[in-house]
Amino acid sequence: MADERIEWTGTPSQMQNLGWYIACLLLIPIPWAIWRWAVTRNTVYTLTDQRLSIRRGVFNRVTEDLELYRVRDTRLEQTFFERMFGLGEVILFTSDASTPEIHLPWLKKAEALRESVRRLSEARRDAKRVRTLESGGGGHDDLGGHAALD
Repeated sequence: MADERIEWTGTPSQMQNLGWYIACLLLIPIPWAIWRWAVTRNTVYTLTDQRLSIRRGVFNRVTEDLELYRVRDTRLEQTFFERMFGLGEVILFTSDASTPEIHLPWLKKAEALRESVRRLSEARRDAKRVRTLESGGGGHDDLGGHAALD
């Protein structure tokens, strides 16, 4: 990532643990709340102009990278509760075989992030001269549902 420009870095909001925190006050031991806080705190998303990096783990760490040219589509979902706090979930639909869908939940300014991913993935596809080929209808009845290459 030395030659990449970081566009955004963020973590999920601790609001996702609000129910657990309340339960810890009433029923569940406090260490569970501390654990939930640590798991959320140690999930870091980094968006560069070339990839999305997801780093997770409190004791053991896993880092997963998604090359932005593989992002095919995006979706923003917000529950009523999330909208009250300015949060949302960005879902990325990819051409990556290991992770066809990536969920980035409980994020602040999720709509702006979704737009950044869309813009950057389009720019990355242009830079790499990558185009996706879609088949299965889409108004090309004369192809019989099969993609044709010239």
